[in-house]
Amino acid sequence: MDYENADADSFGRSLRGIGLNLLMRDVPAEIAFLETVFSMKRYQVSKDFAIVPYGGQVFQLHSDGSYAENPLLALLPENPPRRAGVEIRLYGSDPDKTAARTEALGHTILQQPADKPHGLREAYIMCENGYAWVPSRLKG
Repeated sequence: MDYENADADSFGRSLRGIGLNLLMRDVPAEIAFLETVFSMKRYQVSKDFAIVPYGGQVFQLHSDGSYAENPLLALLPENPPRRAGVEIRLYGSDPDKTAARTEALGHTILQQPADKPHGLREAYIMCENGYAWVPSRLKG
């Protein structure tokens, strides 16, 4: 699909499987984080919305304001962290390279890269919107 030029109806009809919509205070700032730290591509970026493919899947970023009619908006806390308990795992991302880029940019690393008993090497990185991004790859 041509994510950059797809209209809302066509894009919506193309979605399959499980969807991930992340609410953001600042969509462009989150996009800058994802591009810089994880080298992700992004499409249709505005102050209210973006489409982000990763590993054959697609997720969406929405501003709080774009959820004005959505019941979730009333549940958002005013003070960070807003997303405690959510891990967004990016399988196939190098945790060592990602952590190095994160440190260079002054973002928060919750846990440095480490080998885990479940066969993966992973790190925990917190974005300004309070999500825990977990780059993971096979150990060894």
